[in-house]
Amino acid sequence: MRKICFVTGTRAEYGLLSRLMRMVKDSEHTHLQIIATNMHLSLKYGNTYQEIEKDGFVIDYKIPIIEENSSNDSYATVMEMSRALSGFADAYRVLEPDMIVVLGDRYEILAAVEAAMIMRIPIAHIHGGEITEGAYDDAIRHSITKMSHLHFAATEEYRRRIIQLGEQPDRVFYTGALGVENIKHLQLMDKAEIEKEIGFEIDGNTILVTYHPVTLGNRTAKDDIRDFLDALEERKDLRIVFTMPNSDAGGQFISDAINEFVADNHQRAKSFKSLGVVRYLSVMKQVVAVVGNSSSGLAEVPSFGIPTLNIGERQKGRIAAESVYNCASDKESILKGLDIVLSKDFRTFASSVKNPYEKANTAEDIFKVISTYPIEQLKQKHFYDI
Repeated sequence: MRKICFVTGTRAEYGLLSRLMRMVKDSEHTHLQIIATNMHLSLKYGNTYQEIEKDGFVIDYKIPIIEENSSNDSYATVMEMSRALSGFADAYRVLEPDMIVVLGDRYEILAAVEAAMIMRIPIAHIHGGEITEGAYDDAIRHSITKMSHLHFAATEEYRRRIIQLGEQPDRVFYTGALGVENIKHLQLMDKAEIEKEIGFEIDGNTILVTYHPVTLGNRTAKDDIRDFLDALEERKDLRIVFTMPNSDAGGQFISDAINEFVADNHQRAKSFKSLGVVRYLSVMKQVVAVVGNSSSGLAEVPSFGIPTLNIGERQKGRIAAESVYNCASDKESILKGLDIVLSKDFRTFASSVKNPYEKANTAEDIFKVISTYPIEQLKQKHFYDI
């Protein structure tokens, strides 16, 4: 029986992987292993490992890397990476997986892949080939690609880019995005259910907001979030559901600023450390637009037929549907962007836009490959020279 080990460090990543994990768990030919780390094991990010367990999964190994009173700067991130690297070495020695599965471009995932490469464990990577010029995630993602053995790209263009990086074409698969497929397969709550669940009324002026640090931008997290919240302060007609930022450097400052804004605007704003995948998508289904700089605004939101206001450079370079409007991160640009995406014409236009990340049978196609591809053939990599 093939032991397939999933590594997850954030609520968003777990939400994308959960259906694929279920397939591995339910198959008689595969054995699911789970390693939880980073934000999942941190109280200030909601202890979201509990969401994994609530879904009926068993976490085989936990690797805590965040110090609750850390400085939340680049030094703290490097120290977390060092703790993660040694933790994954221990985890792999105990679990002895036949393969690890990782998604995306987080720094803790880089550590997971580095350890697996040295310990000669084949690596399957989901969401490679993408570009996000506003974050160091961009370099991390491509580095993970060069250490991985199987690749699952969300679009054909991303597949070609992975091959351009020297990966063998027969190991690179265009599968679409897992998050888009989740929308079709998960049982989402209706408006009354989700309002009761989160204790917040969602009306025709409600937006969903996620705002992460821009780790390679020319502006500081302080400047970005100040201008963003000043714009939302001016738009007093809007009701706002916030989900908190990730653990990148500057994230704590953004969280503190959002909490202060919500305290001052409690009648029209509410924040959550984590909504979980079902509640998050259920809120998304009911709001009038999604605002911020999260990848979900590009990947999942267009499938709901609503607009995305993508702020700043964090997602610069990513393929986006025509329902995604990009603006700069200063206050005036954000206010203009809000006017555009909330206009009747743009909302009507967004309702019929095609999502470039949508493809049938995403999880099934990935599962078929990771459960059957001959392991021994993956141990040696050869550079594919185009």
